[in-house]
Amino acid sequence: MTVTPIRADAGLRVPGGDGGLRQTLRSRYLLRLLVRRELRARYKGSLLGLGWSYVRPAVHFSVYFYVIGVFLGMDRQIEDFGIYLFSGMVLVTLFTEALHSTTRSVTGNAPLVRKVFLPRELFPTASALVSLVHFLPGLMILLCAAVAAGWRPSPAGLGAAAFGFAIVAVLGFGLGLLCAAVNVFFRDLEQAVDILMIVVTWSVPMIYPWTHVQAHAPGWVLDVYLANPLVSAVSLFQKAFWHSGTGGDFAFPPDLYARAGISLAVSVLVFVAGHAAFARMQKRFAQEL
Repeated sequence: MTVTPIRADAGLRVPGGDGGLRQTLRSRYLLRLLVRRELRARYKGSLLGLGWSYVRPAVHFSVYFYVIGVFLGMDRQIEDFGIYLFSGMVLVTLFTEALHSTTRSVTGNAPLVRKVFLPRELFPTASALVSLVHFLPGLMILLCAAVAAGWRPSPAGLGAAAFGFAIVAVLGFGLGLLCAAVNVFFRDLEQAVDILMIVVTWSVPMIYPWTHVQAHAPGWVLDVYLANPLVSAVSLFQKAFWHSGTGGDFAFPPDLYARAGISLAVSVLVFVAGHAAFARMQKRFAQEL
């Protein structure tokens, strides 16, 4: 009996050699399973289930609206303050939830990482998609409220919304990949990300107009503030869903679209760096976990 030797180039691949996001996209079935598994685990034993995706943003909005808008009088300074607030809130919530969940995505699936070989990027990708599922109810509420306030869709407004969403999605996923990888080795990062979530909420013109920073901070602080990609993203969302329905004269940050273009480019660079770091460090995930 003659045994035919297997050539090295006979279509065999080194395990893990063709991983990464490309392999994640090819593993769509596994990705769907992970998304369903995470959703079921989050709402296990819950009566409302995904209905909490509507309750959470409603309660979050109500607290900020009545404390900042009514009690502190911001609704008298900004027309349709509720739409202004919520148009920024849905985007910031998407970013914070995506970063929070992706940071814990690998460590939270430690048994699978240790025992089963599959593209490690599946875990942060699934967590990011779950965050997107939770983003959609908030977006639907925003659309209904904006229409009731006089907003009508326009190509310019929809383009601004898509631009802002792209910045947040790319930046959040890029940082999520980086944090998910680093968190395997340094678990303190989870606590640092939790603290960062508090800072993010107050570092964008969501609860207050950006002109407050201009009026009360030195010039260099304003430059640093406007360099934040989330500031451009939130301003674009407000321009899309809030400003066109007010009819008021509101000044957005100068050179908004130019800054947004730079923000998107920075977000892409963060994504590339995060993906490269994840690909490099994932080789040691199993032994660290």
